[in-house]
Amino acid sequence: MSQGPSHVIVEADGGSRGNPGPASYGALVRDPSTGEVIVQKGVTIGVATNNVAEYSGLIAGLELAREYAPDASIEVRMDSKLVIEQMAGRWKIKHPDMKPLAIKAQSLAPFGTEWTWVPREQNSAADALANMALDGKPVPLRPSEAPTEPGAGAAVAKEPSDQQKATLGWGAQTEPPTQLIFLRHGETPHTVDKRFSGSGGDDPGLSPTGEAQAQAAARYLSTIGGIDAVVSSPMRRTQQTAAAVAESLGLDVKVEKGWVECAFGDWDGYTFAEVQEKWPDALNEWMGSTSVAPPGGESFDACARRARSARDGLLAAYPGKTVLVVTHVTPIKLMVRSVLQAPMTSLFRMELSSASITEIHWYADGLASLKSFNLQPPLL
Repeated sequence: MSQGPSHVIVEADGGSRGNPGPASYGALVRDPSTGEVIVQKGVTIGVATNNVAEYSGLIAGLELAREYAPDASIEVRMDSKLVIEQMAGRWKIKHPDMKPLAIKAQSLAPFGTEWTWVPREQNSAADALANMALDGKPVPLRPSEAPTEPGAGAAVAKEPSDQQKATLGWGAQTEPPTQLIFLRHGETPHTVDKRFSGSGGDDPGLSPTGEAQAQAAARYLSTIGGIDAVVSSPMRRTQQTAAAVAESLGLDVKVEKGWVECAFGDWDGYTFAEVQEKWPDALNEWMGSTSVAPPGGESFDACARRARSARDGLLAAYPGKTVLVVTHVTPIKLMVRSVLQAPMTSLFRMELSSASITEIHWYADGLASLKSFNLQPPLL
């Protein structure tokens, strides 16, 4: 059996003709790297409200993802602002009928699940499945099994292509983006020696050069202005870098553990060559799949899930604001990869210098753009 995708998108919708009235839901699981629908479902649920139908679609989509992509991280996309905001923890669940459904959905969603609201036209595939079910038309488990004769069945609407989505992003935005400026920490002794240096290791501080780099970043960021908050990984080197910048900006530092470096377990403190000599088989497996963790460490897939969760927290807490995030190589690369929709293997093809700056803008419609990458403020 071929290995399934490491990340999938769940699209879900539900509706009621009468609210309450005859209701149904549609749900599907999509491979974002190819756009292919892996599995789909459309089911009637009797008489119900729109919200119950939407939550039922979400639950069905998460169940499909658990069955057909059990090891994948998940992004949920729905056009129901209520369901997305409640599941992301930004809105309270007040209606008693919604609470058991939300609890069920939370139990199915793996840690770090992304919750993304999309406009209705970008959720047309799930909506089509719900309408097919309510109209009494059969919904095949896989799109390839759909009838091809004219009039034999309703065609499932395709999600806009990545190019179409990018083109939409060139238009005027009605709301300002949330701007995240990522600053990698300054140099440490491990940086110079190119040693694995993750969370759970000896946590080195900045070298004299790293301190100078942090000051250079502080001077540069002070000149651009407009930063509303400073967030840092809890590790020593990031907190030292963040402190230098925050002092120049007159801001406090908020520590967020979601931005900590990936844990490299037994490899921490060793160079790549040393790891290759001591753990050749484990290193080859790690290089071959982002779902594989170093011995006693954390996989890139797991790191991606918590980094997305940390990002979602900032987007919810600082809409339309500019936040400086002082973090590490891996979380920054994961954010860039996500925006570019590049394969996870692209992590091995990016280089980030110490105290370099990468800026990404996230818009209210779910689009994002990479504004700068690996910018290096000059030392005096």
